[in-house]
Amino acid sequence: MTRTPWIPCSGPLDRRTWLKVGGMSLGALCTGAGPSLSQLLADERADRDFSVILFWANGGPSHLETFDLKPGAPAEIRGEFRPIRSNVPGIDICEHLPRLARLADKYTILRSLHHERGEHSGGTHRFLTGHSSIQANLPNSENPELGSIVAKQLERQHRSEVPVFVADTQFYGAGPAYLGKAYAPFMVNPNNPISASGNNVYDPIPIYPTVTDAGGVQLAADSTLRLQQRAGLLNQIDGFRREVERSGTMDTWDRHHRRAVEILSSRRTRDAFDLSKEAEATRRRYGDHLWGKSLLTCRRLVEAGVRFVQCQATYRLPESIGRTTNWDDHSVNSHIFDAYRLKLPVLDQAMSALVEDLYGRGLDRRVLFVFTGEFGRTPTVRNQDASGRPGRDHWPRAMSVFLAGGGLRMGQIIGSTNSRGEHPVERPLDSNCFLATIYRRFGIDHHAPLSDVSGRPIPILPRGEAIRELWS
Repeated sequence: MTRTPWIPCSGPLDRRTWLKVGGMSLGALCTGAGPSLSQLLADERADRDFSVILFWANGGPSHLETFDLKPGAPAEIRGEFRPIRSNVPGIDICEHLPRLARLADKYTILRSLHHERGEHSGGTHRFLTGHSSIQANLPNSENPELGSIVAKQLERQHRSEVPVFVADTQFYGAGPAYLGKAYAPFMVNPNNPISASGNNVYDPIPIYPTVTDAGGVQLAADSTLRLQQRAGLLNQIDGFRREVERSGTMDTWDRHHRRAVEILSSRRTRDAFDLSKEAEATRRRYGDHLWGKSLLTCRRLVEAGVRFVQCQATYRLPESIGRTTNWDDHSVNSHIFDAYRLKLPVLDQAMSALVEDLYGRGLDRRVLFVFTGEFGRTPTVRNQDASGRPGRDHWPRAMSVFLAGGGLRMGQIIGSTNSRGEHPVERPLDSNCFLATIYRRFGIDHHAPLSDVSGRPIPILPRGEAIRELWS
């Protein structure tokens, strides 16, 4: 598999290089015009401590195998798994999620979300931007995704030494769009372009630093930062700053770029990614696997002050079960039930550890954890592969979304689908309602317009209101 090469930080960095660094997605450091009235009002309403962790099951997880099982449906609908009771009456989830079943009072499941886009990037774009894209299979979004909007709207009031928006890689169909790269996520590893190509067999991309070569802190070609310790980097930064200050050129770009240098040199940023600072018992509770280490890193990031963290929930299946690393569980891609038998216990361990930590560490009032993908899967199990193995196809008409914490009302099911899991029958919710809820929690006016590259005003959301059942 082709990998994006590292570009090591091997020597002094000139002014041009640092100007490029200044364009990084560190809470949108490179803004031009002054704030609009709506931005000022949003700043006044904002919860300055609220953060989101989005664990994105790209490919589309099956609601019928996770949080909306249909045990009374025919075999070709219900599949092979059975529901188990949780510690909240009426909340039944998959038998392979027993740890989460014991924590149901600490999360809410939205069972009636839906939208109209059934292709991966189009569905991701629709779900994370609130707008339906013109292009179907688009690698980059036409409208800004949720995290980029947060970075744009919160840039003025974010004064932490850490970025506003952090991710492991770009999503297929997402991105900052016309807001520009300044509002793309900050990425600890180089952005793998395959993740935004529609290729669904690329290796999982960690959100935490990985020791794969002898180098230390490195700048990738796309201005992403690998946060490993490297002697001399801080000296380079300090020397550069002294040089531009002596030359008098700092004033021309100081407002937009000094902050980038501060974040790059921030020990708080580096420490947030350093899992060795966690107790061994904590690391063991999350699990010594990609998802455990990823969600533990996400928790450390929001504790350090990051406001939006998004991470792909990719998983390497053995070849005997499937060829994908995402949740695109067509029959031609994987044996959906065998794949879930492997993935769900790992998911159960990592997600339950995070939910426990949110509440145990007092983060539940200000940190919202979300697990979802771009859509659900077809109610009918299909066997198109030559091997005859079972799978389910794309299904945006019904999906389940898992929410924990965030100062919202937990311990409930919102909405329901019919007996076959085909469509909502109670409290149908457009996926924009999910976005509106998060924007409201951040204090962002989702009716406010943004300006595209031509200056045309476009509302953050064309429609959608916050989900009232989540507010106490």
